[in-house]
Amino acid sequence: MQLPWRGAGKAAFSSPLTMIVAAVTALIACFLATAAVLHASAAGGATAQHQSGVVCPDEYGPMFTAHLAKPSAIPAVNEAIAKRAAQHGFGTPVTGMYTPVMRSEYGGSAYRTRLAYRDGGLDQLKQVSGDRAPGLWMGETLSGATRTGLGATGTFLGNPMPPVSGTYQDLTRPEPRWWCSQQPWAVENRVDDKVVTGAVLFATDRATFDDAMRRLDIAVLDQVSITFYEPAPRSLAAAEDLTERARAMVADVRADLGDVVYGSLPFERSLSIARQTEHNVLVSILPLAAISVLVGCAGIATVALQWYQRRHTRLRLLASRGSAPVSLGGLAAVELGPAIVLGGVAGGLLARGLLKVYGPGGDVGGEAITLGFALSAAVLVVSLVLLVGVIAVRAHREFELARVHGSGRFTRVLRLFPWELTTAAMAVISWNRMVGYGDAGKLGDPLPAIDPLALTYPVFVVLTAGLVAARLVWLLLHASHRARFWSRPALQLAIRRLASARAPVTGVLVISTLAIGMLAAGTSIATGQQEALQTKAGFFVGGNVRVDTESALGLGTKALPEALRDTSTVVGRISDASGVVLVIDPATFAKSAEFGALPRDEVDALIARLDGAPNAPVPAIRVGPPSSLPPLPNSTVVGHLPGFPILGTQVSYVISRNVLSKSKLADIGRWSIVSTVSQDSALAALDAAGIGRLDAVSKSGALNALPFYVVEWTVEFLTLLGAVLGVVAVLALLVAVETRRRQNALAGALVLRMGMRLRALLGSHLIELGALMTLAAATGVACGVTVAGLSLPRLDPATFLSPRSQLPDPTGFVASVLVISALVVALAGWLAVRSVRTARTAELIRA
Repeated sequence: MQLPWRGAGKAAFSSPLTMIVAAVTALIACFLATAAVLHASAAGGATAQHQSGVVCPDEYGPMFTAHLAKPSAIPAVNEAIAKRAAQHGFGTPVTGMYTPVMRSEYGGSAYRTRLAYRDGGLDQLKQVSGDRAPGLWMGETLSGATRTGLGATGTFLGNPMPPVSGTYQDLTRPEPRWWCSQQPWAVENRVDDKVVTGAVLFATDRATFDDAMRRLDIAVLDQVSITFYEPAPRSLAAAEDLTERARAMVADVRADLGDVVYGSLPFERSLSIARQTEHNVLVSILPLAAISVLVGCAGIATVALQWYQRRHTRLRLLASRGSAPVSLGGLAAVELGPAIVLGGVAGGLLARGLLKVYGPGGDVGGEAITLGFALSAAVLVVSLVLLVGVIAVRAHREFELARVHGSGRFTRVLRLFPWELTTAAMAVISWNRMVGYGDAGKLGDPLPAIDPLALTYPVFVVLTAGLVAARLVWLLLHASHRARFWSRPALQLAIRRLASARAPVTGVLVISTLAIGMLAAGTSIATGQQEALQTKAGFFVGGNVRVDTESALGLGTKALPEALRDTSTVVGRISDASGVVLVIDPATFAKSAEFGALPRDEVDALIARLDGAPNAPVPAIRVGPPSSLPPLPNSTVVGHLPGFPILGTQVSYVISRNVLSKSKLADIGRWSIVSTVSQDSALAALDAAGIGRLDAVSKSGALNALPFYVVEWTVEFLTLLGAVLGVVAVLALLVAVETRRRQNALAGALVLRMGMRLRALLGSHLIELGALMTLAAATGVACGVTVAGLSLPRLDPATFLSPRSQLPDPTGFVASVLVISALVVALAGWLAVRSVRTARTAELIRA
């Protein structure tokens, strides 16, 4: 077999445009293959980061606990755990010890208290008075109630307790994150009366605590907790390593100590969720990645056919001299192979370097990077094999079998086949696979999985629209020879140029429509998920923050702090046989609460009707399904709403506090402050005013945001694919203009000689390109936005919370598409006219 490769490298530069197209095609295919793996791995890393913010900061590694342990056994336990921690790469263990709740006497009165000590605990308390001398730190609430001063000593069963050496600001819920894992023992429970807790007295040092255990004759500790504060894992690989080391350490400690302590892996559940996220995202985007890689391979095959046509004369000569078809394919590999390899390598590197731009915020592991580059290399190999194979098969058919017309019939069949019917059928299938995604959220599953085919629904819908538009444009251009617009020569010339390049025009139209449609669908769904999370959380909380507070504030004997007066409202809640009754102040509630998607005009009108005369039938707003609402005694319903802030869609009523007497207000056992300020600002204002608070929930932490993030991360790949196709569409348009450079230059020079002005010629090119881009933009935006509007309610991961996910405002996206399209059309028109201005007519005619 002869290998006619000599001089092939030099011959490749005779057509730089073909090399550029081959390189870009390989770059895109390898970029998307690598990006799919890295994107899924980054989603797993982002989930690990998200979970590290949900769980307590000392629960990333192992946790050891002991219940009813003897104080004398703790030193040996600490020593054994510290030894194993050093062996497995963990830091210094942090030990917390808590006694059972006991009745301590201060000033002649008994109070429920608990002695506690935790390594470094004083550094995490807000000191109010005193110092760190050996003794106890008492919470300021108990200190104020007992009027205990510094140095005072309480008693327990007649035995003196350590003196009070300082006071601290009581830990309340939500507790500081450092105390998160210790909340059941370190934070006095003032919410649930059924849980017996007491004021926590912290020993200033370990010796004081141990001495108190001996002097007070406390035989067992209620709880011993030994944890580690490790850096939060930023990638799935780091979380797996941390968990594996923790599991090994727990096994070793169990072998050393037996059942003295119980070892657990609190972060193991979070690791499982992160792994499931990576799997779900990868499976969901896999069909899109496969489609994109197949399109890239089809592009390589197209480049091969173009090369074959351009080099046809030489290939015929080489075949007549005995070169085998595989040899001719090898010639193509030598000429275009370097460009394909360089493009593929650049695509893989770009996918890694731009991950923070297009992917989730998590870090990727080394295995994912290796797998991504391996897939990129595999795509490169397939591309080169495909290049050689297409040339070899074509040469074999033409030069050895003398079948030169079969490809023409095959091309006609491909062109006439109704591909839009096939894509429409796939769209219907993928739409049906999208049903019920949000239902899993009702069962508590944090990661309801998207069916792999469900995410292809936007692609097939937009592709169907693009194919239909392309077929219509093809038919119109086929009949365009009947058009007579010679009174407007710029328009007539634009139509004729479009008709003379029907194949490139329809190709650019399909790619542009697909790119814009997927960008519209991806960005709309992602933005819709973000807005749905914020809206649902705000509707659930009632505002930006909700703080349960003391009854005096609800009864009006205490006023809201000045910092919260203009941004907050006080609400009460009653639960009885009629359901939940929400008691509001109409004047402040209307301006401080978040109403989600409820019609504000209707809501404001109903709230204004809640104020009535005392002792008359109470005006009430009925919330929830009407058929399931029992009547509210001594009330009259002024209207019905499907949902309401704080209440959601549960069976309930809303009434005004202004129509209730003081005795009825006193019967309300739960009062809350709903405010538009941040949680920290609200809690600080209440603490500064000396107003008691029990519990708080903020808009940012009210809901599990992970299901929303998973949908957002998944559709981000759809957006990435749209962006890549957008670049392809722009390059295809510019390449098409550049390919017709000589033809445009000759035609343009002739019409200028016939009297057409250069401005009119520019207008003709802008009409041609503008019509193409306008059709693509209109079809893509319309389909993408419509698809997003239909998909968002089905992709809602929390359908049990109102309101359902809705389509965001597409104005910004539409404006950006129009601006970019105008710039691309202007650039392509300038290139076309530039070729006319720089051409020499005589040389064009001779050529």
